[in-house]
Amino acid sequence: MQEMPSLEVNLGPFKLQNPVLTASGTCGYGEELADWTDVGTLGALVCKTITRRPRSGNAAPRTCETSSGMLNAIGLQNVGIERFIEDKLPWLRARGFSLIVNIAGETVEDFAALASMLDREDGIDALELNISCPNVAHGLDFATDPVQARAVVEAVKKATVLPVIAKLSPNVTDIRPIAQAAEQGGADALSLTNTYVGMAIDIERRRPVISNVTGGLSGPAIKPLSLLAVYRCAQTVQIPLIGIGGIRCAADAIEYFLAGASAVQVGTATFVDPNAAVGVLEGIREYLTRHRISRIQDLIGALER
Repeated sequence: MQEMPSLEVNLGPFKLQNPVLTASGTCGYGEELADWTDVGTLGALVCKTITRRPRSGNAAPRTCETSSGMLNAIGLQNVGIERFIEDKLPWLRARGFSLIVNIAGETVEDFAALASMLDREDGIDALELNISCPNVAHGLDFATDPVQARAVVEAVKKATVLPVIAKLSPNVTDIRPIAQAAEQGGADALSLTNTYVGMAIDIERRRPVISNVTGGLSGPAIKPLSLLAVYRCAQTVQIPLIGIGGIRCAADAIEYFLAGASAVQVGTATFVDPNAAVGVLEGIREYLTRHRISRIQDLIGALER
């Protein structure tokens, strides 16, 4: 009888039981998704972005469906770091999920301060640095300049012993220099990619659909673009990569693995099917079994040319 394939992967010093994670901003703080799917079966929960102070986000309307995905301009609405630690983290800690906390700051000092506060808390396995949000003022500054990208990663690494994952923007001419800068700054892994800037227009009102005018495009439309970003960065950096963008099924995830990703995040698909991430995980296991592949690691970067 064939043994079950091993799904364990490493993101630097952070070991995952399997390579399927939630994507920040699509599952709240975990409670919102827990009634609909078994979050504990996933490699890790990535909670929505946390900032130093609470944020109410952008004015509505701030989401809209597109022909092959969705636009959002939520604007990093969140409860702030203090309430997250007091009200949200205890629930997460009690469930025992592998937890990656996504953080965002307006300055390098903000990122370092957030990392320092979370470094003192139990139940957190890694930090994901949102240096690439396209829906807030200056949200892309750190992800479009290699010098700033390296500076923020270096500051966070000095402030915490937790593994650090830099989430990069695709809204650049070439993502590879940014990836190299984050690696040089000490990042343990990279998340590729955040959303692409886009817009939609209501032709009857002749106005933008999103009150912010632009929003971040996610979903199936961006998968070929994010897949290419992963492939290119896999040829450029030595640290693990997390593929994000348009993953709806196991086949999508496996494309990312072959391109060089060690793990994937499932995001927009969760709005259609809250159990999507678990379905992706089950499909990966079935694929490995069917192809008699004993370890998921054997797929990573195994694209043939």
